[in-house]
Amino acid sequence: MRKLCPNFDREDGLDTVLEIPIPEEMFASHKSTSLSWQNVKSWMKPNPERLAPSVFGGRNTEIQLLLGVAGAPLIPLPVRSDHHPINQSIKDHPIEASMAKYIVQQYIAAAGGETALNSIDSMYAMGKVRMVASEFTAGEVCKNSKAMKVKGVRHGGGEMGGFVLWQKRPDFWCLELVVSGCKISAGSDGVVAWRQTPWHHSHASRGPPRPLRRTLQGLDPRTTGNLFSNSVCIGEKTINEEDCFILKLETEASTLRARSSKNVEIMRHTVWGYFSQRTGLLVQLSDSHLLRIKSPASDGVFWETTMESLIQDYRTVDGLNIAHAGTTSVSLFRFGENSDSHSRTRMEESWTIEEVDFNIKGLSLDCFLPPADLKKADDQEGCHVVVEGRNAKLPLKISAPASSKVSAAKVVAIDLDDSYSMDDVDDDDDDL
Repeated sequence: MRKLCPNFDREDGLDTVLEIPIPEEMFASHKSTSLSWQNVKSWMKPNPERLAPSVFGGRNTEIQLLLGVAGAPLIPLPVRSDHHPINQSIKDHPIEASMAKYIVQQYIAAAGGETALNSIDSMYAMGKVRMVASEFTAGEVCKNSKAMKVKGVRHGGGEMGGFVLWQKRPDFWCLELVVSGCKISAGSDGVVAWRQTPWHHSHASRGPPRPLRRTLQGLDPRTTGNLFSNSVCIGEKTINEEDCFILKLETEASTLRARSSKNVEIMRHTVWGYFSQRTGLLVQLSDSHLLRIKSPASDGVFWETTMESLIQDYRTVDGLNIAHAGTTSVSLFRFGENSDSHSRTRMEESWTIEEVDFNIKGLSLDCFLPPADLKKADDQEGCHVVVEGRNAKLPLKISAPASSKVSAAKVVAIDLDDSYSMDDVDDDDDDL
């Protein structure tokens, strides 16, 4: 990852420190240093004429969809952030809950132990990502319909990017992610979780602040242990040739109501953790949520989002086992109304952690302040979804290739962690 940008205007000029490091792969295509930096400049400023294969017919639209859904998702419920001992008594609990507590105890021990985890006050991580919307299927029966596909991340397809993540307990975190010139920022100041993107205003998530999902992908064992401390063990499964215990956690109805609005009902949100029976470490993190977009003319439209993250390459950092690589697959399934409107969109992401450190000196709470133009959820009416209909304004204008019979109403970018009134959506989607 490149952290400095040379000054080509003045030979004696100082290098510029990049806010978000640039992946080394951006320099691999050119031997000349100047040409490499020209390639980086074009990467930092997306050109609509420089299109890559996309299942949506537009590169900028695909990038917005990727960042909106997979860029900075949150865990569905708040997680206790104190130093309450994880190795609590497993007595007086049902057998499924007792097994889950025992498995969490083994995970904490494998991750570095209670003492080492309690000594961590803050964290910094820097890494790179590769994202792609790999498949889109529409029609009466999605699984039997012909799908539009592109090259996946395992075969070098997708958009390159880098990210920087800062975290400080109890509930303070900040993420900056840049993919092909589009930047998304997200964070929490312990009171409200917020997000900022280039295509609409800064906005707060509904409900109490929640952890960033990326931190639970092998970066923050303490929060992971706290999350699954109230789970139940539902069985075993082999993941990536590892025999694993499965822990399941359902979001409480009160939390779902706090995140819902009068236009959007979040019906369920479930999290599964797959813990290795051999090492005790987290091998896969999965979650699935179902929402209903209410409509006076029908029962509404349902959206089911499923994310599965395979967590790999554990290395010891300051006495803690931290994952340094992994892949995430995302599935968006739309159903309800008539069968012709059903659709399924699949996305993929691979990530690599280049640097990680703990107990960062000088990291103050001022680093986690929300943007000045933040729109509070209390002042807004709906979740960040695209409401379908002839008069609906679309934050993401999806257009499919002319050869396919896919309209804008059949693909929707959903972000449950965002919230705003549909009246506040600008008409600048025509510029996409």
